Amino acid sequence: MDDANPKQTRKNMRRGIYLLPNMFTTAALFAGFYAIIAAMNGRFEIAAIAIFLAGLLDGLDGRVARLTNTQSAFGAEYDSLSDMVSFGIAPALIVYLWSLVHLREVSPFMGKLGWLAAFIYATSTALRLARFNTQIGIADKRYFQGLASPAAAAVVMGAVWFCESYGIAGEDVTYGALMLTIAAGALMVSRFSYYSFKDFDLRERVPFVSLLAVVLIFVFLSIETATVLFCCFFLYMMSGPVISLFRWNRKRSRRSEADTEAKPKT
Repeated sequence: MDDANPKQTRKNMRRGIYLLPNMFTTAALFAGFYAIIAAMNGRFEIAAIAIFLAGLLDGLDGRVARLTNTQSAFGAEYDSLSDMVSFGIAPALIVYLWSLVHLREVSPFMGKLGWLAAFIYATSTALRLARFNTQIGIADKRYFQGLASPAAAAVVMGAVWFCESYGIAGEDVTYGALMLTIAAGALMVSRFSYYSFKDFDLRERVPFVSLLAVVLIFVFLSIETATVLFCCFFLYMMSGPVISLFRWNRKRSRRSEADTEAKPKT
């Protein structure tokens, strides 16, 4: 057997790893793990906030790696494993402990449906991450195929944060939490296109009104943080099916026009 690959592997291991981007990834993983601990102690609002913090850190690690030219295969794999914990396992456990667990009070069947919904969400996250990793360098970077796992986690955790901030108990919205969890999981493995914002360049000049829009966003976030975040990510979740339906209708209209023009005139 050729021993070139083992030598190369040992050489790469001796070189070590890039510390800066992996520090952000580790911080995101810690936030996801802390969210699970907080949910186990009944601190669901803190758990939801921790998931949002993990999403912020997850967005920074990739940008830091690109800006400092410290991208690596190890970092990509580590990031995926961190995402699975912070945006897959953690949100599934949190929403189950917060709301879905109360479905067992309705009937044994509904109780099973509750933890199965959480399992479907977690599994969908794993499938979404695996598909994303296999499409690196092939898919259009401007769009995600399926809802990204951080956005899906933000929708589910945004609902938890919103309800907790207004004193709405999880047991009062069990059916809504059930549908939202299943919908977020299904959209992650769907073929709907979502804008990725990866071509958004902060170094480019923008109209002056854009700065005013940013100021308004910060104002609304400071007043109703949970409400604004939940609404924004919920609208983003719904943008995939809406845009895909619009594109499908436009393509069908063009196909009908082409068929009409192709028909021989009598």
